[in-house]
Amino acid sequence: MIQRFSLWKTIVVVVSLILGALYGLPNGFPDDPAVQITSNRSTELLGELDVIRAEEALKDAGLTSLAREFENSQALIRFDSVEAQIKAKSVVQKALGSDFIVALNLAPTTPEWLQSIGANPMKLGLDLRGGVHFLMEVDLEAAVSQRLDAYASEIKQMLRKERIRFRSVDVKPGGEIEIRFLNAETRAVGIDRVRSEYTGVFAYREDDRDGASFVDLLLAEGEQANIEDYAVSQNLTTLRNRVNELGVSEPLVQRQGQNRIVVELPGVQDTATAKRVLGATANLEFRLEALPDAPVRETQQFQFRANERIAQLERDIITTGNSVSDARSSFDENGMPQVNINLDASGGRRMADVTKTSVGRRMAVIFIESRTRTEIDRQTGEQKQIRYKEQGIISLATIQAVLGNQFRITGLDNSREASELALLLRAGALAAPIYFVEERTIGPSLGAENIERGLNSVIIGFVLVMAFMIAFYRGFGVIANVALAVNLVLLIAIMSLFQAVLTLPGIAGIVLTVGMAVDANVLIFSRIREERMRGLADPQAIRVGFERAFVTILDSNITTLLVAIILAGIGSGPVKGFAITLAIGICTSLFTATLVTRLFVEGLFGHRHLPKWAL
Repeated sequence: MIQRFSLWKTIVVVVSLILGALYGLPNGFPDDPAVQITSNRSTELLGELDVIRAEEALKDAGLTSLAREFENSQALIRFDSVEAQIKAKSVVQKALGSDFIVALNLAPTTPEWLQSIGANPMKLGLDLRGGVHFLMEVDLEAAVSQRLDAYASEIKQMLRKERIRFRSVDVKPGGEIEIRFLNAETRAVGIDRVRSEYTGVFAYREDDRDGASFVDLLLAEGEQANIEDYAVSQNLTTLRNRVNELGVSEPLVQRQGQNRIVVELPGVQDTATAKRVLGATANLEFRLEALPDAPVRETQQFQFRANERIAQLERDIITTGNSVSDARSSFDENGMPQVNINLDASGGRRMADVTKTSVGRRMAVIFIESRTRTEIDRQTGEQKQIRYKEQGIISLATIQAVLGNQFRITGLDNSREASELALLLRAGALAAPIYFVEERTIGPSLGAENIERGLNSVIIGFVLVMAFMIAFYRGFGVIANVALAVNLVLLIAIMSLFQAVLTLPGIAGIVLTVGMAVDANVLIFSRIREERMRGLADPQAIRVGFERAFVTILDSNITTLLVAIILAGIGSGPVKGFAITLAIGICTSLFTATLVTRLFVEGLFGHRHLPKWAL
């Protein structure tokens, strides 16, 4: 039956159609509205009793769930409607309290046999599926304070290394570092050394009192602004890294104003974990245990996280989580969770310098986390967000040998805590604490409306195009419509296979793809008509028409494809979503126009004269 269309091309088309139908099929299984329950703290896991409490609360509220899943210390309760899902969230949150995170989610219903071959529905953007929106504020005052603490520690180590005698280096209120020397001569040497190491960072104010020589280091003009800007920029980078670790596609992480960051996570599978990981301000400090005869002003008392034991540690910080270049969770020889740490060059050097003179002493690993709690003002009755810092020792071990770039942290409560700590350290520590100013969970109801409107636009455009093609090109128009349907199936399959994110502008890209696909067929059919008018036989006119139209189709589509690639590369958010969908649509349009349409045309009419109804 097929005379001119080669066998290998036929096989390619058939295989493509089968794979397209297979990988596009999961999009026909809509997700179930669900609520997801996880613990708010990594040290306190969700238990079976907590899930039972949630189910009893739902039963008392008259809400019936479709099913519930409990795995990896998190629960997923499915419902039959969005209205029931929204009501269930408030009911469960009230029943379990603030110790647990109750988040809206969409539970997949794709059959297991499709999931086993990697066939999953395409991801939907924030405007279609819903997701989470965070507005975070960076604590700039804490950023400056932390930087001053780091400067003070560095200056103290430098003076000791240079054998410049001093009595104390302290950070004073008001944002200044006070260095106390024995006399004016030593002070002059110390100032020269600090000035050469920190050029342009400080302004210096000297003073003699109480039988000692003092110098106050004040941040130079513009230096505080640089510290604040760096803190926001570093937090922006860290949040992007954390989003990448979560595997979120097409996120929006951008700066807003002087000290705020906007984070939007569309199409996330685990909104609860996203909230916990993004909001975490966890960091580490490594300090030596204080010697018994150490002065009180040079020591600081810390409590263990696991119990009420306390330990006296040195105020000097060896290094922090900012120096961590890599972190991986694993298990030690006793099956207990641990985190394997790799430090960068500067952090490894500081660790080696300290530990080579401290073998036999104990070193503490301190876990620090900035948190907020809600309190009600007794006078006004208004809710206020109180910021506080939790810090505790997770490990206090004896230094057996000189440590360098690699070592491990033990003393963690469970593997989940180890995994999350490794994730946070691997993604980068925050340069300053961040706090949630605004949090919105965008439910799927708005997205459902957008999806309905988008589908309606695609259907209307598709029907109008089909009617036009049949009216002007008759039998060939029917073939073009079949190729157009195949084009849409392949487009959806490719987006699903590569987990591309479909947004509302992406639907506009699909509509544009429909028009471009038809345009290619119009060029082909017009060329065939021209060749017939020139006197060529119908089979020959078909062959020549496809060959001569191919170059024109290729040129027009490649130019559009280049623009789409540029938009996808430099654009973000809706622009990028539109560009990706358009680029995929151009590729599928070229495939269907040059192969699928030709397969049907030559298979049906390539061996005989065209009937009047064909073209």
